[in-house]
Amino acid sequence: MKLFVGNLPFTMDSEGLRRLFEDAGFQVDSASVVEDRMTQRSRGFGFVETPQGDEAIEAMSQKTIGGRALTVNEARPKSDNGGGFGGGRGRGDRNGGGRRERY
Repeated sequence: MKLFVGNLPFTMDSEGLRRLFEDAGFQVDSASVVEDRMTQRSRGFGFVETPQGDEAIEAMSQKTIGGRALTVNEARPKSDNGGGFGGGRGRGDRNGGGRRERY
């Protein structure tokens, strides 16, 4: 079962996430912390694959790591409609620029 793990400390990396679940007694098939593409810094969430999903959810939900209570639940599949993370058009850059409409 693939689990979403949210509210991770920003210092947590994929190996740390794996160890967190293994130290709690769970078999971990894979673990990955999602990183910002530009800064390579953790975005504060990740995914863990374990055959003990339901038990891991119950044991790890609200566990406090680095002063933060974890959120753990079953991961939802990516949608095909382009929803979720990512941008759209016309949002501009960080300097306030962007596409201008002509009338």
